[in-house]
Amino acid sequence: MLEHNEGGALGLVLNRPRLIGGAAAVPQWEERLAAPGYLHTGGPVSEDSIIGLALGPPEGIDGLSPLLGPLGVVDLHRSPEDLPGVGSVRLYAGYAGWSAGQLDAELIAGGWFVVDAFPEDAVAEEPTDLWRMVLGRQPGLLGHLDGYPDNPSMN
Repeated sequence: MLEHNEGGALGLVLNRPRLIGGAAAVPQWEERLAAPGYLHTGGPVSEDSIIGLALGPPEGIDGLSPLLGPLGVVDLHRSPEDLPGVGSVRLYAGYAGWSAGQLDAELIAGGWFVVDAFPEDAVAEEPTDLWRMVLGRQPGLLGHLDGYPDNPSMN
C-alpha cells in the first residue's frame, strides 16, 4: 500500500513479474534493478506509468520517499548516481486503485488478509512465491494457508 486516506487508496501488486526486462522501461536504472530485473504488473490502473520501489539507506535520502524502514518509492526521473545507497529497485507498470471508502469496505467485509510487511517483500527474488512466503510466516491458521493449492478444486 503506497497511500491510503479519506480520498482513496493506491497500492501495488508485488507478485506479477512480466517477461520483459525492466531496463526497457527505465534504462538508466538497469544496474540497480533487483533480481531477476523484470518489469512487474503493479495493477490495472495507468499501466503506461512506471513506479519504482527500492531499498535505501536507513537514515533516508532525498529522492526516495519512505514507506517502510529502508523501503521507499524512488524518483525514477533522478539519475541513479544522485541517489547513493539506493538499490534493489523493482519497477512496476501501473497500480491498483480504490475510490474513497472502497478499500475500507473491503477490509470490513474480510476481503483482505492484513499482515505485517517486511521491506524486503517488495523486492523478493522470487516474487511469484511472495503470497505463500508471507502467509507462511503468519501465526495460527493463517500460516497454514501457504500450502493451499492455486486451484482449490485440485485439493
